[in-house]
Amino acid sequence: MRFPLAFLTVAVLIAHGQKAKDDVSKIGDRRVGNCLNFYSIEKELALGKQLAEEVARQSKLNQDPIVGEFVNRLGQNLVRNSDAKVPFTFRVVEDDVPNAFALPGGFIFVNTGLIKLASEESELAGAMAHEIAHVAARHMTCQATKGQITGIATTAGSIILGGGGLGGYAGRQAAGIATQAAFQRLSRGAETEADYLGTQYLYAAGYDPTGAISMFEKLESLKKSKAGVWDRIFGTHPMDADRIDKTQKEIQRILPAKAEYVVTTSEYMAVRDRLIARSKSTARPDAAASDDRPTLKRRELIQ
Repeated sequence: MRFPLAFLTVAVLIAHGQKAKDDVSKIGDRRVGNCLNFYSIEKELALGKQLAEEVARQSKLNQDPIVGEFVNRLGQNLVRNSDAKVPFTFRVVEDDVPNAFALPGGFIFVNTGLIKLASEESELAGAMAHEIAHVAARHMTCQATKGQITGIATTAGSIILGGGGLGGYAGRQAAGIATQAAFQRLSRGAETEADYLGTQYLYAAGYDPTGAISMFEKLESLKKSKAGVWDRIFGTHPMDADRIDKTQKEIQRILPAKAEYVVTTSEYMAVRDRLIARSKSTARPDAAASDDRPTLKRRELIQ
């Protein structure tokens, strides 16, 4: 069977693009946000800023500067090891639901419940890297362009034309949760790509990439043990064994083994303990008083 030249050209370009996405040494020099997108970067930034302000007004933000500074520093390190082309802002939300979410243009919110669930820094970093990947690949505005986001599609035209449609939309939300949920309901393909890219960013930043799998496993365990309780997570971040298995295989396939990885640090443990202690209204020892060297995981390299 003979194929048209145009078809073969497209096939070659797709294959080349996938190969480039597999090469972690090219992170930062790759184009990962290729899609039909009516939003310029400038409009995406403005859109994200507007939505983030709405979420901040409607949510209870954590005001602890130690927690906020640590989460921001962790996030910015991951961003430096990603394909993202926009500046990022990280905020911590007082919410026991173990979740994080991204808005267009690099605005990421991390719930305190996620920090409490992540017993190791690499687990939290894995969840945050996943959200950074959504921004890097421009998943939110790609999907908004397709008109697949409930409640946003009807305003897309006015946004593209520079109108105030989204401002009216955001203003009508009863809570910031409604705004975040609208942009979290991404396609399964977008979630899969965010797993794939996020694990690479985690690895590139020096963390144990299996931290992402460990976090997936914890979330899957919650899904099984508390069905219905965490609908806010699993309605927007579907979790199953196939997703975990696929990530494990991709780690083995595309990530060259390293002699050591950062698993956690005493600074992270101190921040996490600080949050847990406040939630229980009891004092706990400050882990920062111990050896502050990072915990490293060593692996024998296969010859």
